Amino acid sequence: MLTAALCRAARAGLGWTQRELAGRAGASRVALADWERGHSRMQARIILRFQAALEAAGVPLLPPGEGEGP
Repeated sequence: MLTAALCRAARAGLGWTQRELAGRAGASRVALADWERGHSRMQARIILRFQAALEAAGVPLLPPGEGEGP
């Protein structure tokens, strides 16, 4: 599953702001910001929406145990 640190890195690689990722995932920018800073827990269904948005933009996210990720 996507971690907050990996989310930040993937977003940076795409040149996306928190607002852009949150908008593409249909989530709150404030919730994303809090999660990325480690100040809150995020529901798994929202994390999956962030992950889907990143993957749709071409970021390869490998499942755990499927080799080394980027």
